[in-house]
Amino acid sequence: MRVVIGDDSVLLREGIARLLREEGIDVVEGVGDAVELIAAVERQCPDLAIIDVRMPPTYSDEGLRAAIEIRRRRPEVALLVLSQFVEERYASELLAGETSAIGYLLKDRVGDVAEFIEVVHRVASGGAALDQDVVRQLLARSHKTDFLVRLTPREREVLSLMAEGKSNSAIADELVVSLGAVEKHVTNIFMKLDLPQDDELHHRRVMAVVRYLES
Repeated sequence: MRVVIGDDSVLLREGIARLLREEGIDVVEGVGDAVELIAAVERQCPDLAIIDVRMPPTYSDEGLRAAIEIRRRRPEVALLVLSQFVEERYASELLAGETSAIGYLLKDRVGDVAEFIEVVHRVASGGAALDQDVVRQLLARSHKTDFLVRLTPREREVLSLMAEGKSNSAIADELVVSLGAVEKHVTNIFMKLDLPQDDELHHRRVMAVVRYLES
């Protein structure tokens, strides 16, 4: 396995590299910002990129933007994103598209070497890894209530197809209905699941799917 690491913390970057090398994993390059990370992936064509969410210059979402760009340019590269805190928006962004070969892990988990190495192998092999604390936050609004009982049979059918990753147009084709009808069903689903209207569309869609899977 060939790995590129993007993290502005030299200590953490080198620490992760050492852990991986001790497990026989080839760390081919380590960089400190998002621009360098994208360039390194282009140069090295790794199996996996390990990416810190917050990197220079603004320390906000550069790592996430880099991950999205890498997925666009090199969809064959697996992505393991690291974050210092549970940041719901970032997790939702990752889950909004294809989630195979993607992981979201809190940096605290890196302290558990065996678990971290298992996640590295899982994600690199095409699996997904979502930190338990992230899952708890994504599900926090549900308060263990079965919101799905509010949905009509057709709305549950639409939601199940959303959970399969289908777009609204693909759902319309599957159910042999108009795109407008599907969009109306989706709007009703968001409303019945109490998903705030000021949330971004992808975020609301992911939250709806997460509640469906939990149910």
